[in-house]
Amino acid sequence: MAWGAWCTAAALLVLLLAAAGGDGVHCLEHGSGSRRALRQRTHRLRSRAVGGATVLELRHHSFSPVPSKTRKEELDGILSSDAARVSSLQRRIENYRLIRLSPEGAAAAAAAASMAQVPVTSGAKLRTLNYVATIGLGGGEATVIVDTASELTWVQCKPCASCHYQEDPLFDPTSSPSYAAVPCNSSSCDALQVATGMSACGGADQPQCSYTLSYRDGSYSHGVLAHDKLSLAGEAVDGFVFGCGTSNQGAPFGGTSGLMGLGRSQLSLVSQTMDQFGGVFSYCLPLKDSGSSGSLVLGDDSSVYRNSTPIVYASMVSDPAQGPFYFLNLTGITVGGEPVESSGFSSSAGKVIIDSGTVITSLVPSIYDAVRAEFMDQLAEYPPAPGYQILDTCFNMTGLSEVQVPSLKLVFDGGVEVEVDSSGVLFFVTSDSSQVCLAMAALKSEYDTSIIGNYQQKNLRVIFDTSGSQVGFAQETCDYI
Repeated sequence: MAWGAWCTAAALLVLLLAAAGGDGVHCLEHGSGSRRALRQRTHRLRSRAVGGATVLELRHHSFSPVPSKTRKEELDGILSSDAARVSSLQRRIENYRLIRLSPEGAAAAAAAASMAQVPVTSGAKLRTLNYVATIGLGGGEATVIVDTASELTWVQCKPCASCHYQEDPLFDPTSSPSYAAVPCNSSSCDALQVATGMSACGGADQPQCSYTLSYRDGSYSHGVLAHDKLSLAGEAVDGFVFGCGTSNQGAPFGGTSGLMGLGRSQLSLVSQTMDQFGGVFSYCLPLKDSGSSGSLVLGDDSSVYRNSTPIVYASMVSDPAQGPFYFLNLTGITVGGEPVESSGFSSSAGKVIIDSGTVITSLVPSIYDAVRAEFMDQLAEYPPAPGYQILDTCFNMTGLSEVQVPSLKLVFDGGVEVEVDSSGVLFFVTSDSSQVCLAMAALKSEYDTSIIGNYQQKNLRVIFDTSGSQVGFAQETCDYI
């Protein structure tokens, strides 16, 4: 989600004054534009094949099931949900560390490791600040949240005993001639058990493989593991294994059909399409109210990218049992051109996850405190404002026509520098700019794992190369055509 989305009423415009390597300052201009209504985007998500790539459109999902909610109430729900996701990820990371101690778990994780592009958009529904794409499944369509930290793709299915509201029709297994449930005595069911760390079958009286995915905010999906024909911009994936959920709840899913798992597990979309796309995908996440969409590109055909800077690659942290997560070593951060000094960069605390499903970047205390101190120093001329939920570094910028905002760069192994888009530096809690916060938060412990969220990934081409064990970055204005 872009902070500009929350400043629509004040018509705040973000202008990047200095190019990469410049003076390390961005400028915010505060205009006097009138409030304009946010319109629900009802167009279908487009996808296409381009040369050797498949492209899916990505966008924010702008539907809100509770229109009476105030903007502050929506923000409360969004950040509360994000904090719960961060907590859930920390628990999952620890679970995978425990699984790693098991020879069976380690072997399965080690075993899990062409081209397609799909449109990606922002999922800015109530409590849904993630990005969504539309896929074809069994002859129908499903709009799903794009999640790089999830092992399994799942959608809501008929008959639905308990389901959250979704805009698309529910997937009906009986209407698809290629649909079939996955039996318990199958390699896919075994892979699910290893990926989730829980039993996937209920005994001899339950021949179908079942799954249960739960999240710390109370959201969950439960159903049967199945396979059907998946369609991505005309690229067919026969026998695609997914979760057919008949009992699902959770505000974070906000009107979507479910979730696209892009993690590193054996059942993720990335692993299942290895033959077609070579284990490579990338995305460009758009600003929420930019009027454009981003894209999810499946495959390594870089000719479809529109990057304005060269792609730089950072090596993934080598860990055969790291679960579905994409780890990098964060070796530094610069604020306004000034390197941040922290002992965390030279220790295991510097390991971070690159995640499309988390909104706000969360850092271990030793690194966050150093970043916070540098921002406080460089923004000392602005009066402090109260913290807001997980955001504790806030300023009062009411009535200011121009604000100098320090640039923010993330530095990874090998000296790879990634500049955060100016829209990903500050989070506007109030439309009158009386409460403007650093869009980062502190984790509870040095033993937690830092997460780079999607708020700091906007207008970047982020490339996940599982075969080459590297993640690439380049500046790109996200605009799907």
